[in-house]
Amino acid sequence: MAVNEVRALLERHRHIVQEIDGANDHGEDLHVTFVQNGERTEDSLAIQVKGGVSTRTRRGHRVPVGDHESNWRDGSLPVLCMVHDAERGGLFWANATRQLRRASALRRKTRSIVVSRESVLHDANIAEFVEDMHHYLVRERQGVGRWADMAGVEFAPDDIVKPFENEVYEPMVFWQRRGEPFAVLLHHDLDWEPVRIQERMLHFEPLPSVGNVILDIAEAHWLMGCFRSTEWWRRPVKQGEPA
Repeated sequence: MAVNEVRALLERHRHIVQEIDGANDHGEDLHVTFVQNGERTEDSLAIQVKGGVSTRTRRGHRVPVGDHESNWRDGSLPVLCMVHDAERGGLFWANATRQLRRASALRRKTRSIVVSRESVLHDANIAEFVEDMHHYLVRERQGVGRWADMAGVEFAPDDIVKPFENEVYEPMVFWQRRGEPFAVLLHHDLDWEPVRIQERMLHFEPLPSVGNVILDIAEAHWLMGCFRSTEWWRRPVKQGEPA
C-alpha cells in the first residue's frame, strides 16, 4: 500500500515511476524520472518506501539502513526514503544519500535514516519538491553534490561552485554566493567544515596558506584563479538588479 501511495502521487503529476523487482533484497522500491512540460528530464533517483507504523518515532520516522549504506551513499542514483503513515498525515520523505554522506564526513555510523514529521509530501507541494530535487541532481551531475552533502550545506542555483583535487586526490571546493564579500572553502582535510575566505587572506610565502589553512602550491594557485575569476560575483547587488 505504501508503494502504491508513492507511485500514485508521482504518476498523478506525470512523472515516470518504475517498480523494482526484488526490492526488499536490494533496498530500493522505485526508480523515478521526473517529467517537465510533458518531456522526460535527465533527473532520476531511487526511492525506498516503508509503511509508517513499524518505523514511527515520537518526532517522525526512522528507516533502517541495514546493509544498504554503501549503495545508498555512493550509488549511481541518489536514494530517498519515503514513509506512508496515513494516521500522521500521509507521505513523509528524507534524502538518505545526503544523511549518509554527512555521517561519513563526521565519521559516524548511521543505522537509520531520520524522516522528519515536517517533511510532508502531497499534491500541493510536489512541484516545489521536484524543483528542489532538480537543483540537487544538477549539482550531482556537476560533481559537487557529494561535497555539499558532506559539508551539510546547500548550493543555490546561481552559486559559483568550483571543485579541485590535489596531487594526493584530496577534493576541495571553492563556493561563491552572489554579492557576498567572501567565498567559502570546503576541504577534505578540514572535515568539510565551511571556512570563509577572502583573496587578501591568500599568501604564497613563507608557506602557501589562506587564513589559518595551510595549502600546497597547486592549491594556492587554484584558489587565486578562483578568486580572480569570480570577483564580479562578489560585487554588491545593486538596487533593482535581480538577486
